[in-house]
Amino acid sequence: MKLLGQILVESYGLAPENIEHALAVQKDKGGKLGEILVQQKALTSTELLDARSRQCGMELLKELPPNPDPFFTPRVPIHFLKKFKMIPVATPRESFIALADPSYFQQVDDLQHVLEWDGMKTVLAPQEEIFKAINSAYDRTSQDHADQVMQDMDVEDPEAIISEIEETADLLDDTSDAPVIKLVNLMLSQGVRDNASDIHIEPYQDMVKIRKRVDGILYDMYTPPKHVKSKLVSRIKIMAKLDIAEKRLPQDGRIEIRIADRNVDIRVSTLPTSFGERVVMRLLDKSNVLLSLTDLGMTERDLKIFHKLIRAPHGIILVTGPTGSGKTTSLYSALSILNEPDINIITIEDPVEYQIKGISQVQVNPKIDLTFANGLRTIVRQDPDVILVGEIRDLETAEIAIQSALTGHLVFSTLHTNDAASAVTRLIDMGVESFLVSSSVNAIIAQRLVRKICKHCMEPFSPSPEYLAQVGLSSEDLGDRPLYRSTGCAECLHTGYQGRIGIFELMVMTDELKSYILTTSDSNQIRHRALESGEMLTLRQDGLQKVMAGLTTLEEIFRVT
Repeated sequence: MKLLGQILVESYGLAPENIEHALAVQKDKGGKLGEILVQQKALTSTELLDARSRQCGMELLKELPPNPDPFFTPRVPIHFLKKFKMIPVATPRESFIALADPSYFQQVDDLQHVLEWDGMKTVLAPQEEIFKAINSAYDRTSQDHADQVMQDMDVEDPEAIISEIEETADLLDDTSDAPVIKLVNLMLSQGVRDNASDIHIEPYQDMVKIRKRVDGILYDMYTPPKHVKSKLVSRIKIMAKLDIAEKRLPQDGRIEIRIADRNVDIRVSTLPTSFGERVVMRLLDKSNVLLSLTDLGMTERDLKIFHKLIRAPHGIILVTGPTGSGKTTSLYSALSILNEPDINIITIEDPVEYQIKGISQVQVNPKIDLTFANGLRTIVRQDPDVILVGEIRDLETAEIAIQSALTGHLVFSTLHTNDAASAVTRLIDMGVESFLVSSSVNAIIAQRLVRKICKHCMEPFSPSPEYLAQVGLSSEDLGDRPLYRSTGCAECLHTGYQGRIGIFELMVMTDELKSYILTTSDSNQIRHRALESGEMLTLRQDGLQKVMAGLTTLEEIFRVT
C-alpha cells in the first residue's frame, strides 16, 4: 500500500516541504497527517478523501441517499456513529456502511457485528454527508418516539406519573421509563438539533401546547394531553432547582445539559396563568457563542467604521433594538476583539448570558441591591479600560455611564428603542442633559435579525414592476440581478429559511450631529439630519442591500422593519 503522502505528492502536486512541515506538526502535537494538511490549507477535504480512497482501494461516494432508512437507530447510539464518522445505509438496491475515516476499521467490524452485517461492503463518503444522514435518521426516529410518548401519556395513570417524577434521582436519566421524563428529554434534544432559541410550554383550558422558536418564528412541537401539564412543569422545575410547591409566583432558574457534543445552558422562566404555570426555556448553545463581526452581517463600510469606534479611548457606543434582536451577541463580538491581556474589561449584566475568558462579568442581583447603577459605581473604581453595561434602564445608570465615558472609559450598552435616532430622544426623556449626550455618545447602532434564505431550495425570480413599486424599488435599482425566493425543503424544515443575519443602522455622532442634538431632541429630525449627510443607511436600506445580494427576501425585511 502506498503512503498517503506519496499519493498526495504524485496525484495532487503537493510539495514535499508541505508534507515535511505537516509531519513535524504531527510529531510535535500528534494528529493525522491528512487532517493537518487540510488545516494548513495545503489541500481540500475532498482531495484528502479522494487520496484516501485510492490508498485503500475503496469506492468513494460524494453524496449519500437522502432520508436514509433509520432501521439501525434502536440498536446503535447516535454518539457512536458521530464519534467514528460512519453510518449504515440500506436502500432497495444495495446496502453498505459509509465512513469518512478508513482508520476506524475496528469500529466498522463492531458495527457489522451489532447489525449482523458481517462482510458488508464499506465505502468512503464526506464527513458532512455522513453527519447529515445521521441527524436525519435520528430526527425521524425521535418524532416517531414522541408520538409513542404521547400515546403512553394518554393511557398513563396520572398518579403513577407524579410518583415516578418525585422518585427520580438522576435529573437527566435518559433510560427512565417515565413518559414525562422521556418527553422533556425529547423536547430539549429536538430543540437543540433544530437550533431553537426558545421552547414554550403553554397551558390552556382544554390542552397544553409545546412550541419552539426557530429563527425568530414560533412553530408547534407537541400537544400532550391536558392532565400532563403539572407533571411536565414539575419535571422542569426539578431540573432547574426551583420550588415545585410554589405555583402562585413567577420563578427563574437555570439548567445545564449536554446533548451530543454541545453544551447547552437553559434559562427557565415560569409564570402563573389562569390555567396553570406557563414555562419558557431560553436555549443558549455555548459551542457557538462568539460570532465574528463579519458573520453578524455588517457591510464592509460599516465594519471599518465599527472597528475604528471600538478602538476609541473613551465614549459610549449604544446598541438598540427590541428583545431578541442580537444586541448582546454584537456587543460580545466587539468585546472579543478588544479582549487582550493589556486591556481590563468588566461587564455588569442581567443575566450573564455567556462566560468569556479574560473578562470579569458581574451578575445584577436586585434582592441584595446590586443594581446596574450600584454595580457600575464600584466597577469604575476597579480600574477598567472597557465597561459593558447590560442595559441602561434608568436615569441613575445613564448618568454614571456618561460620567464613566467622560472620565476616560469606553462604555458599551444597550437601549430598547426602534431606531438609532430614537436612542438620543430616550436618553433626554430619561432626564439626561442634551449636552451630556452629545459630548459622551460616539455612535448608536440599531439592529434587527432577519431570516436567511435557504441555500438548498432558493431559486431566482423576476419580480413584476408593480411588486417592486410597492417596496420602493425600480427595475433600474435591480439591473440584471435577480431576486430570490425559496420553495421549502427538508434542510430548512420546509420554511424556506435557514439561519439569521443582522441588518444594521449605524449612526456615528459627527460634530455636526452633536451640535444639532443641542438644539432638538426630536428623533425624526435627528434621523433626517443623519441621513442627509449620506453616511447612514436605515435598517430598511441595509436590508434591501441584503435582498439584492440574495441573502434574504423582501417579505423578511418588511416583517422586521
